Amino acid sequence: MQDTSFAIHPGKKIHVNGTNYQSIGSFVSYNLEEKVLNIKAENGHVSISFYRDDIVRITMNPKKTPSLKTSFAVIKIPEDVDVVGRETNGEIHVSSNKLTVVINKTPIRISIFDNHGRLLVSENEAGMGFNEKKEVICFKEMDKDDHFYGFGEKTSFLDKRGEKMTMWNSDVYAPHNPEIDALYQSIPYFMTIRNGDAHGIFFDNTFKTVFDMKSSNDSYSFSAEGGQLDYYVFAGPTPKAVLEQYSEITGRMPIPPKWALGYHQSRYSYETEQEVRELANNFLEKNIPLDAIYLDIHYMDGYRVFTFDEERFPNPAGLIQDLKDAGIHVVPIVDPGVKEDPEYYVYQEGVKGDRFCKYIEGNIYFGDVWPGKSAFPDLTISNVRKWWGEKHKFYTDLGIEGIWNDMNEPAVFNESKTMDLRVMHDNDGDPKTHREMHNLYGLLMGESTYEGMKAQLNGNRPFLLTRAGFAGVQRYGTVWTGDNRSFWEHLQMALPMCMNLGLSGIPFSGPDVGGFAHDSTGQLLTRWTQVGTFTPYFRNHSVIESIRQEPWSFGQDYENIIRKYIQERYVWLPYLYTLFKEASVSGVPVMRPLVLEFPDDKNTFNLADQFMIGSDVIVAPILKPDTYHRVVYLPEGIWVNYWTEEILEGGKHHLIHADLETLPIFIKKGAIITHGTVKRSTEIKESKITVHLYPTENEISSFTHYEDDGKTFAYNNGQYFQCNFEAKIVDQILEIDINVEHDQFKPEWEKGIFVIHGLNSGTEIKVNGALQGNVKKQSDSTIITVLIDMEHFNKK
Repeated sequence: MQDTSFAIHPGKKIHVNGTNYQSIGSFVSYNLEEKVLNIKAENGHVSISFYRDDIVRITMNPKKTPSLKTSFAVIKIPEDVDVVGRETNGEIHVSSNKLTVVINKTPIRISIFDNHGRLLVSENEAGMGFNEKKEVICFKEMDKDDHFYGFGEKTSFLDKRGEKMTMWNSDVYAPHNPEIDALYQSIPYFMTIRNGDAHGIFFDNTFKTVFDMKSSNDSYSFSAEGGQLDYYVFAGPTPKAVLEQYSEITGRMPIPPKWALGYHQSRYSYETEQEVRELANNFLEKNIPLDAIYLDIHYMDGYRVFTFDEERFPNPAGLIQDLKDAGIHVVPIVDPGVKEDPEYYVYQEGVKGDRFCKYIEGNIYFGDVWPGKSAFPDLTISNVRKWWGEKHKFYTDLGIEGIWNDMNEPAVFNESKTMDLRVMHDNDGDPKTHREMHNLYGLLMGESTYEGMKAQLNGNRPFLLTRAGFAGVQRYGTVWTGDNRSFWEHLQMALPMCMNLGLSGIPFSGPDVGGFAHDSTGQLLTRWTQVGTFTPYFRNHSVIESIRQEPWSFGQDYENIIRKYIQERYVWLPYLYTLFKEASVSGVPVMRPLVLEFPDDKNTFNLADQFMIGSDVIVAPILKPDTYHRVVYLPEGIWVNYWTEEILEGGKHHLIHADLETLPIFIKKGAIITHGTVKRSTEIKESKITVHLYPTENEISSFTHYEDDGKTFAYNNGQYFQCNFEAKIVDQILEIDINVEHDQFKPEWEKGIFVIHGLNSGTEIKVNGALQGNVKKQSDSTIITVLIDMEHFNKK
């Protein structure tokens, strides 16, 4: 009845089950022990500890002194922070060098200030507490200027003020829309931007949690069905600082293998070896770059993971090697469900080794998924994760370096869509129900898969794509936004979803280009591919019943444009790769909302239909059918149309023309952008580097370009190349300085070119102090090309 119009029957009364909320009451006593402030209240206990000077943890337990054990999401060990405490008649203050926590005694209410006296968060009159259902909840005051971002993978707009969101990993095939607030990922973290400053909160609770930014105009809350109230506050004060702080707690992504950043092609399913070979040949013959082909569930023997169907794929080793020789990787799907089959070796090992999820009584839990009745590895057990990871030797022995985790919410074909909540996970001797561990399952599967493959690939970097995850999933996997549809509305929705994933510490994400379910069209696929050129993850994927949507599926005209933008991805790869390196160090995303770079600009607060790549590039795609103009907002500064060199003033809205062949892109004056060349895959050697400069008078432009081998973890041992470019115009002389900061890796390219945009006539050019004679003007007199002498790239 819930999916029918009965849900809005005028005679149906809305009834909310009331709960007896109990705040923790007033202060009783406290002690400061080993730099942890422990407070006993009338109805509970609170602990306050600092992880860094700018990160504080608040933990509340209704029954006892809170446990300071963390979830699997947290990898940070608290630093040795100088903590100072003092008490007045009405308050307790505990401070680091950058934060002060003020605890009002009667009743207990907590406020947190930074070292400039800026109020970050404060509790309202309800404070924090619990109810008879053992739910824990915290109420915070909401400022009229608060804007909320993050929360992981959520539908609707960029700013989440006015929304109520549930964190419960869910397999949602039905159309994703703003009403669906629980999808595949649960990232219980958000960032608040207020008057240009930012702070963040991470709620480290693995039960089903709810963030309510909707029910009140002057307060918000976050709650969980069980466990402790356990949250971290990040001081900021900038949005990028919040991301650095949050990712310090939950970890940062490793630099992905370069092939993972190329164009990927998938379908549910390419069902035979012959079909895969024909697909690859089409890409090669049509000169469309390709780095990976995916194998969905039909490659397996009866959907048994770690198998190939011998009839459909008679020679997987030969297929994988032939594709690899052509620069194409194979990425097979691996689900957690293990078919109940006494003759199936994985099932045998799981039963004999006591490795499957069980009820407390000891019987194995079985759920119906693709293979039918199936058992599930209990990935809360460290030696089970090790076993599951080791099983991937089946794939790595064949030459496979990438795995696609699906159905890992975990999804089960039943009314609840998941495992029985009464299942008891061993959790390395600390048993927990599935009700508590559900949201962690995808993260644990990701850790198992990634670490298992890493141990097997002889130093090469694994690639993992995952549908489900929890905070910290960025340490292991790339996230795609699940079973979207071939609707223009889903193209529109993909932008704020990916931007908020980036603001949630997950830099490597993207949607299924063209849409997964339903039927795409030539125009939709073209516009979506243009967006995909700049989403961190770039994969075309479609469902089995849908019309084909490979790049050539809608005729030559569309194919030509789609080819152009897939090729453009490879041109931009050197710049994108540098941004991925930055993300691995700072947690700052590759694909960014404008508010991240311009948090003082009110026009950016909910700007969800354009985005930035790095700090200097704005992408403003067309997101509606038969539309060839759009309004683009350009923040402060001077901006240059990437295609036409038109100069546009910032701080204004502009009406931009964009025919079907054009994706509007704008470069900020002062930017330096590094480009590569068109090639059929990332496995092809990069022949040259092109450095685009957009210099400004009397201002220094700077960009640090990064390269490594793109394959191994040798960069962790210092084997990388890093070069800083600086440019400034002084007295009609453009001075370009090349400073090679680190040269323990030699780049592939053998020549370099400066392309200088918007240079006034008569301006001379110097590179590292030497006047350049090899200057060539393009047909547009504002563009000048300079061949770079390669000796400039030798470290001085």
